[in-house]
Amino acid sequence: MDITEEMSGIELARHYYVDVVGPVLTAWRPDLPYAAARLGSGSDVLGLDDATSRDHDWGLRLTLLVGADDVAAVDEHLAEALPETYRGLPTRFATTWEPVVRHRVEVATAAEFARSRLGIDATRELAAADWLALTGQSVLEVTAGAVFVDGPGEITALRERLRWYPHDIWLRVLAAEWERLGQELQFVGRTGSRGDDLGSRVLAARLVGSVMRLGLLLERRWPPYPKWLGTAFSATPSAESAGEPLARALAATTWQERDSALAAACDAVLERQRVIGLPAPEGPATEPFYGRPYRGVRDVPKALREVAGDGAALRAVEQWVDGVDILMDPERRVRVSHAFRPAVSR
Repeated sequence: MDITEEMSGIELARHYYVDVVGPVLTAWRPDLPYAAARLGSGSDVLGLDDATSRDHDWGLRLTLLVGADDVAAVDEHLAEALPETYRGLPTRFATTWEPVVRHRVEVATAAEFARSRLGIDATRELAAADWLALTGQSVLEVTAGAVFVDGPGEITALRERLRWYPHDIWLRVLAAEWERLGQELQFVGRTGSRGDDLGSRVLAARLVGSVMRLGLLLERRWPPYPKWLGTAFSATPSAESAGEPLARALAATTWQERDSALAAACDAVLERQRVIGLPAPEGPATEPFYGRPYRGVRDVPKALREVAGDGAALRAVEQWVDGVDILMDPERRVRVSHAFRPAVSR
């Protein structure tokens, strides 16, 4: 069968493993313990690739996880034994991060692969500082793709460990996102009332992003990087009630409309917070800001932190750093995050 427009990257990777890579390994070392998967970078790992995704870094890609003593030998054998093409696609090609023509079966140990994405050793119990150094996208590059076989069971165990934050850290990360909303919501009206409509629009757009992240956090779903944030949010229950006011906030032509729409969206996600059984104050999510004619967030962060068992404010790194060059570099991200150490550990 030829490659068709309908075949996703995950489907292609599965066929590539079953038809080519798996048989090559079996013929060479039938007792080799390994895991084969499509993990790492790429929209196809998230199941979101389309025809446009194929213009770079898309193709015959796999992740092969083996023991430390086997990494070099497996990589070398694949370099020699893989065919030149499979279903009309080259098995060797350059990528944007490595402009060298070579096979794109990433061979590593499970621990090495996870560290290359997360920046931390995820084979052990994680401390609070480790959890806060993770971005949603970095975790998804380990947990969102397809695992075709996992003989040793290591990647399955890693993915289970990274399923979600520990409960108390989850509550504090939620509190931090509400706090982000509370720090700027009132400025939408303040700037607008001063005649700064462009500034009001910019602030509203930032706050829409925070509400969308809240919608994902409430459902225990790791937020992807910004290109796919809206797509991921649209699949949450919060989108059913908050999606329409968020769209109104972005389309509004006056600050009053923006202020009202954002308040409605905050009410919607707060109601969802109640429905799933998390702490939330009674009443609406917002209130008049010091009697002024625009809204501010009520004491939602406090309610969450009190139940978490500690008043300490914890923030995930992507809640206070927005530099792409830092967030996408695991080592730099962990260094920056650990320099802002939380007051508690786990």
